[in-house]
Amino acid sequence: MWGDIAIAFLLAFITAFMMTPYSIRLAKKVGAVDVPKDNRRMHHKPMPKLGGVAVIAGFIVSFCYLTITMLIEDANRINLFGPEQYGYKLIGYFLGVLILGITCFIDDVKTIKPFAKLAGQVLAAIVVVSFGLRLGDFQIPFIASKEVNEVIMIVLTIIWIVGITNAINLMDGLDGLSSGISMISCISLLMIFALNESPLIAIIMITALLGALLGFLPFNFNPAKTFIGDTGSNFLGFTLSIVSILGVAKTYTAVVIVLPMIVLGLPIFDTLSAIVRRVIKGKSLKAIFKADKGHLHHKIVSKGFSQKQAVYILYGISATLGMFAVILLDSGIWKAISFALMVIAVIALGYRNFTKLKGEEGDSYECMNCKYIYNPKVGNEVAGIGPNTEFSDLPDNWVCPVCGERKDMFIVHEE
Repeated sequence: MWGDIAIAFLLAFITAFMMTPYSIRLAKKVGAVDVPKDNRRMHHKPMPKLGGVAVIAGFIVSFCYLTITMLIEDANRINLFGPEQYGYKLIGYFLGVLILGITCFIDDVKTIKPFAKLAGQVLAAIVVVSFGLRLGDFQIPFIASKEVNEVIMIVLTIIWIVGITNAINLMDGLDGLSSGISMISCISLLMIFALNESPLIAIIMITALLGALLGFLPFNFNPAKTFIGDTGSNFLGFTLSIVSILGVAKTYTAVVIVLPMIVLGLPIFDTLSAIVRRVIKGKSLKAIFKADKGHLHHKIVSKGFSQKQAVYILYGISATLGMFAVILLDSGIWKAISFALMVIAVIALGYRNFTKLKGEEGDSYECMNCKYIYNPKVGNEVAGIGPNTEFSDLPDNWVCPVCGERKDMFIVHEE
């Protein structure tokens, strides 16, 4: 199995890495470029946004190659045509990817209304479910009817798929954020699948996705050369939601079912809080579709952290949740809770020193590219910034007067 995992990872990594420059050229050719039109966006120059095409290519090439070669070697290993009908479910998955891919590609190029994109997500989820994918066959408490139980599970499966698809999409607000969070989730799920002796098909899928993301991330990390776009972020969420179902299909115990929810806890929390926040603020359900600057990454940046620091913080939270899920499966609830408490204790003890890294009033800031130093006492008269203007008070679109780098490329200057 480990040889197959290595092949799946490397082939996806190489394919995505080599295809990303082509996706940048394609984005510029078809007009899939994100132009910063408002202060909600964290970038300040037009950016190609079809990097997801490279991720999808890496995943499909790797997964299809492994599937074909394993079927030739021994059809029973991957068991596509056994009682679980994984082959049939995969047909539904790829049809869903096609529907979602077309919808989001149009959105990246032309921009469509949020409701139209949601309709595409729901349709893709319905197609997958119609091909036999379900959250599970376990009995729901207080419901005796098997037929009613099945209908509820179908509805919950659709909600899970659409919910996770949107959750990853909404995390796509900083360079490398959604792709990095998804990569960490893949690592956590791979460990859970290995411990749970999950179906090989799920292990190969999650490994291929992990490799494709790692191949793309060098182009997406700050300062990004390309964005993953709606095509990519929707594909990530859609695939993670499907694989998480396939990966726990062998046991369906309460603990195993909740593990994917813990692993994806960060984007799930961010999405739920966004829904509540927008409904309260807009006082209608239509407000859910109105973008704002209230996401976790926006709040962290507003506290004075750079984009990179915000991304690292969210990576750490995601990795902690993933490790909590792995420990919960492998060692039980008490060890998982003690791990979480230890992490909280370490963060609490180190928080005061950590916050100093983002600067205090009166600190000078140094450009990491050209080493220009911004001194608050002097300001930046050329850009209309008067003396005694703190770095945190500079406009979001302020750039280094020497090399043109953005604010998030500055760090506290050490004397």
